[in-house]
Amino acid sequence: LEHRFAAVRVNPQYAGRAAQALAGSGIAVACVVGFPLGATTPEAKAVEAEQAVQAGANEIDMVVDLGHLKSGDYRDVALDILAVVRRCHERRALVKIILETALLSQSEKVAGCLISAEAGADFVSTSTGFGPGGATADDVSLLRRVVGPSLGVAAAGGIRSFSEAHALLMTGATRLGTSSGVEIVKQAAGAAEEGRQPASG
Repeated sequence: LEHRFAAVRVNPQYAGRAAQALAGSGIAVACVVGFPLGATTPEAKAVEAEQAVQAGANEIDMVVDLGHLKSGDYRDVALDILAVVRRCHERRALVKIILETALLSQSEKVAGCLISAEAGADFVSTSTGFGPGGATADDVSLLRRVVGPSLGVAAAGGIRSFSEAHALLMTGATRLGTSSGVEIVKQAAGAAEEGRQPASG
């Protein structure tokens, strides 16, 4: 609330408490389903998403089925995403598909983006923050090129400074997922303040 973040991401058991605290603020409550490898069934993910939305979440971050994606089982990936998208969109909740790009080849990243867009997702996201790597400028740029302007691109994982955040926004991210949000906002405010100071000497 203090820093007017777009959303707060919480575990599903806290969705109701977070929604109460943020009521009327316009700040979203986000929950993750299928964590951490997307290896649960489409039905389980859809129920998990529905329960989170009923509790107060209005954004669902779904981990793509990494096993199916890496095996080239693209129909299964699509059906998995579609099950969650349909359940969430019925309740006017947004869906972000976490691709965990550090575990994917370039072609798998492209396939994940295209399938997500075709299945009606609202965002694609780089990382859970618990994988072997986080958001990179190259991955964000690739995701943006593939999905074009129609989907949001969330850069998440390992973003700890204002300079990193700014670089990712400049390469096409429309949302940042970070546990260092407060520090980044403070750094941004400091940079803006320095920019207003007259040059010395």
